[in-house]
Amino acid sequence: MKSWSGRSGLAKVDLYTRVTAYMLMWSAVLVLGMLLLVRPVRHEAPLLLVVAAPLLALANGVLGHRLLRRAMDAYLKPGTVLPPREVLPAAAAGAATAAAVLLEAATADLAELLPGMLGAALVPFLAGHCLVHRVRTVALHQALLAGALLVLVPLTGQGTGQSIVTVLIVLFVTGWLAVTVRLSLWVLGVVFELREARDVQARLAVAEERLRFGRDLHDILGRNLSVIALKSELAVRLARRERPEAVDQMIEVQRIAQESQREVREVVRGYREADLRVELEGARGVLDAAGIDCSVESAFDFGVESDVESAFDSGTESALDSGVDFAFGPPGTGLPYEIRSALGWVVRETTTNVLRHGDARRCAIAVRAEEDTVLLTVENDGVREDGGSGAGTGLLGLRERLAAVGGTLEAGPGDGGTFLVTARVPLARAGVGR
Repeated sequence: MKSWSGRSGLAKVDLYTRVTAYMLMWSAVLVLGMLLLVRPVRHEAPLLLVVAAPLLALANGVLGHRLLRRAMDAYLKPGTVLPPREVLPAAAAGAATAAAVLLEAATADLAELLPGMLGAALVPFLAGHCLVHRVRTVALHQALLAGALLVLVPLTGQGTGQSIVTVLIVLFVTGWLAVTVRLSLWVLGVVFELREARDVQARLAVAEERLRFGRDLHDILGRNLSVIALKSELAVRLARRERPEAVDQMIEVQRIAQESQREVREVVRGYREADLRVELEGARGVLDAAGIDCSVESAFDFGVESDVESAFDSGTESALDSGVDFAFGPPGTGLPYEIRSALGWVVRETTTNVLRHGDARRCAIAVRAEEDTVLLTVENDGVREDGGSGAGTGLLGLRERLAAVGGTLEAGPGDGGTFLVTARVPLARAGVGR
């Protein structure tokens, strides 16, 4: 069984709501048991009734607990969980109520205890009953309960005015319980729906990205393949006529095919690569949407494209080997493309870990220069006992990516019970990023 700190925020809300409902129900059972064992009852009521009444109260609590547990499941998952049967809990509540009325009738000077006895006897059943039926049905049953009590209470010897006061007190107690339990479960249901909506939103984002990727490939390949088909058909006709232009058309087909390969590689590269600026903005947006306070600090300027990026966009991959300066932006504020890509993966992976493996309320991301090294730190609170070891496959993959650019990754506990990930990458060229 998981400890409190090892649970997610949603699991904590679920456990708190259920335990609160159980405590309300068992508190009523405890109150009824104590009222049934007061001194006047023990000395004046028949022995059989004195012994049977607490046993009925206990049976009422056990059956009410089972009813409440299944009623909460049915309320939170309508259609997937069968509604519980209410016959036995209702019979136990009726027997406990009848025992309270008989004790009052057989004992003198206990009129002030009767409202408490009746309310405590009805609470275990009504706690689950209010979740099984609609609000209109529960209100109708409350009205029928009021009518039954107006018939039973006068049998104890109370006058009309006192009987009405007793019935009103019982209705207030049971009505307050029904509203409290139902509203608590309604709030819990809304929390579950929000969590499900967030999961659906994440899946839709993935599906949208796949559609974008497929659309880009379709635009590139569809256009170029159409041209290739037309020029190939033209080359076949020219070749049948033994025209020399057929060779030129086939050369053009070859050029278009190579161009298509290059464009597909660019699309795939853009789909797979991570950029530090984009990942920092994405991390802040995702964490803020999840209710996590995210602060991002950077000592570098990511607002201007580098010559390397321009070379990639124009398709001149040979620029990588031509000594192009990797720095970009104002002097001393840029980062090489490889470093930004590697650190972008660190931000992406650590953001995923914050969302999946912890219960964070705060996350701080910082990028700064430290002598000839770029230092990226991601620190978050809300670390679970079973998480934060730093030995996951995701962190191992990050270490491999950073090793390719001469960097290192450290992950472990930080100050104040936080989890700290630190990535260090040496700058590609002296003076860059200082």
